[in-house]
This record gives sequence, structure tokens and C-alpha cells, in this order.
Amino acid sequence: MQNDIIHLLVIEDEKYDVDRIVNTLKPYESKIQIKDVVKNGYDALNCIKTKGEYDVVILDYQISGGLYGEALIRKLKDLDPTLQILVITKMTINQTDPGFANKLLESGAYWYGTKYPGDIEDFIYQPTDFVLSIMNAYALKQSELAQHRIQRRLDKNINAILSSSPLLGQSSAIQKLQTLIEKFAKPNASVFIIGDSGTGKELIATNIHYKSARRYEVFLTINCAAIPKDLIESELFGYEKGSFTGANENKPGLFEQAHGGTLFLDEVTELPPSAQAKLLRVLQEGEIAKIGRQKTHYVDVRVIAASNKNIDELLKKKELREDLYYRLNILQIKVPPLKERIGDVPILVKYFIDYYRGKMGVQPLTVSLKALKILEDYSWPGNVRQLKNVVQRMAILANHTEITKDLVESCMEGTISIQPEIPEFPDFSAQHILTLKEMDKLFRCKYIEFVRRHSRTDMESATKLGMAPSNFHRMCKELGIKE
Repeated sequence: MQNDIIHLLVIEDEKYDVDRIVNTLKPYESKIQIKDVVKNGYDALNCIKTKGEYDVVILDYQISGGLYGEALIRKLKDLDPTLQILVITKMTINQTDPGFANKLLESGAYWYGTKYPGDIEDFIYQPTDFVLSIMNAYALKQSELAQHRIQRRLDKNINAILSSSPLLGQSSAIQKLQTLIEKFAKPNASVFIIGDSGTGKELIATNIHYKSARRYEVFLTINCAAIPKDLIESELFGYEKGSFTGANENKPGLFEQAHGGTLFLDEVTELPPSAQAKLLRVLQEGEIAKIGRQKTHYVDVRVIAASNKNIDELLKKKELREDLYYRLNILQIKVPPLKERIGDVPILVKYFIDYYRGKMGVQPLTVSLKALKILEDYSWPGNVRQLKNVVQRMAILANHTEITKDLVESCMEGTISIQPEIPEFPDFSAQHILTLKEMDKLFRCKYIEFVRRHSRTDMESATKLGMAPSNFHRMCKELGIKE
């Protein structure tokens, strides 16, 4: 930056005041150069729009043309937030007025000073302060530009992460899920994700974090079920050197490592009672109980938790603390199993085929209608994870450009049933006979849920049932299927 030339735009409508600026800066012309001089605010805005090569603006507070002062400063900053603006004014009476200074600074000015006190005609008053302020303003601009470059790189990396972790589908269930993620990303509250294994709970947590205000901070995950119960506390909260046999050095826990960011606790309901108590303390007070540490330590971590268990049963059996559940469950997301959004299967299949084809460098693959029918008819108890594994197998074993029905059956044989899913209509029971009206409602619920699972949207469901979308929506609300 030592050999850089600082380019100035001067906004001044009096020639003798322009001459003062020129005379003041003449000894520094190898370092500071006036690129343009304009007489009003509109010409200044046009210069920046068309040329955009200025580092610092020297602005007379009161100029002709109707656009001046704080209003002009704001418009200049809107065009280029890194542009540094120095205000000079003959309003010397206001030089010590805090209100005047605050208005200038709040509008975006970097510095302000007086032109002259009356007995100085050839130079800007306080020339040393004036020149130093130009140089400092330029240094600040370079710092802000560097920060913007870093910001752009971070945003690019975050966009790449989100692109590699998409929530795919067009079903009403996945659209509702995407809406919740956007909404829940903004607040700093805990989120509890409930869903079957393989439905993509970690994917949802990833999207929440990288769309939140904490997206530039660390995102850590831990599967609480995969860590031995006697080690889980040291993993989460860390320990001090010498606190127990084998503790040869200090170990920061995941909460310390995630300070300022987000920690995803998958299968949080597997935590033992003592760890649940310490987790509750972190959520309530932000305080971690590190093994062997006497001093209180505070962290700022957003917690996203997940479980595939029946929460009501865990609460009844006292396997999950009720007070901890309330702290974790400030915001809740229930992830639908794949069988409830079966219309998304073709989209997922195409995505996974393209993904594995790109990794393996093989030629493009299509899926025959009969092969796709088998994949759509299956209930996928292992959810998206199971579908992904099957598609990977098919991509590896495919010999031609098309995935056929035979290949699908071969890849699924021995691990899962390939029989079409049969709707679970209610069984008849002599001990519990329902009225015709009750049975009719039960049948309608089951059948409509079945049709929705095999449709991409509710509009498609209504078409299959031969109903107007508004009537379909009304029936779903009456049956309690939709809110």
C-alpha cells in the first residue's frame, strides 16, 4: 500500500475553495491525486456510476443543486459502501457541536473539518489533519475491500456446502420442511429434529446452520449413540489435565470448540442422565461443567438436537429429562419418512444417479419407466439413506445407458421386498365394531394419505381423486390430515 496512489473526487461549487484543496495537497501529489472535480451532488453520483475509480471523496457540506449534506453522503455510500467521505465546511460554529458531528458520522462520513477560519485564504485549515485523514481513510477502504473479498470467499464456500447438501423434492411435505428451515434459521433458539433413521436429520441441521447468522462460525456434529456412555461427557464438555488417570493434557470439549457456532447432537436421547443434566445447564446458563475444572466457563453455542425415538415413551419411562426436552424443543421439525413423500423418489433417484456418475466418471444413465415404477412402489423403511445406497449399487452395476427393471430387481433382491406397497386399510374386529360413519372417515383418511404419498403435490392428489383442489383441501382439513 506504500506505493499506491489515492484517487480523490472533489465535490465543491466554489473555485477558490477548490484551489485551497489543490494547494493543500500539492506537496503530496505523488501520493494523492484529484481525479475529478464536480459542482453538485448529482454530477458526483454520475461520476461514481460511470467511472467508479475513487478512493476518497472530499465533500463540501453546503453545495448548490439541491442534493447535499447527509442526504448526499447516504447516496454516495449506497453506490459504494467502501468509499470514504471527508466533509469540509465553513460552518465553523458547528465544529464543536456533537449533534452536527453525529449526523455526519451516522450518515456515513469518515471525518469532517473546517475549510478556513477567515484569515487563511490559500489552504485548508488544519492541513496536517486533512492530509492524514485522507491517508487513514484510504487505509480503511483497503481494509474494508479485503474484508469484502474474504466475505465473498466465505459466501462462495457456504453456497458450495448448501449446493452439496440439498433438500430435494416437490412434495407438499418437503416444501413445508424447506419453509420451516428458512424460518428456524433466523432465531438463535434450540431446534429439535424428530424423524426416522435415514430421513436426513443431519442434512436439515446443516441447512439451518449455514442459513443462520452463525453461518461463518464452526458447525460440529456428534452422534451421541456412537460414543461410549463413560466417554460422552469428556467429548462434549472436555477435561483438565490431571483430572483423572490418563488425562495427560487439557482437552477442549465440543461445546468449547463450537463457541460462537452450532453443535448438532444427533440421537441426543441416548445421553446418560448425568450428561443430560450437564447439557441442561449449558442450555439454561451457557455454562459448561468441564471435568476437573473449578472455574466457571461460559460458551455461546446454538444447539440443534435430533432423535429417531418415540419421545412420549422416553418421557414416560424417565429416560429423557422433561426439563431438558423443553429446552431442546423450543423449535421442532418433524421429518416425514420417504413413504409419505413418495412422489419425490424420481427427483432423488436422478440426483443420486448424477452424483455417483460424476464421481465414477461413467456415461449418462437414464431410468426406464418400469424400473422407476418399482422404486416408487416400494415403501423405503430405510428412507432416503436406503434409496441412496440402492441407487449407488445400480450406478456401479449398470452396463448400458439405461437402468432397467431387471437391474433394479437384482440390486434390491435379498435385502428388501419389491412387492408394491398395499394401503393399510383398517382390519375388521368383532370386538370393536365401528359405525358406518366412523369406518367411512377412517377409510377416507387412509386412502387420501395413500394417494398423497404417491403424488408429487396436493394438486396432483386432487386430480387423481377427480376432485377440485379447493374441495380436496377442505376434505383434508375436515379429516384432520392437514392443518
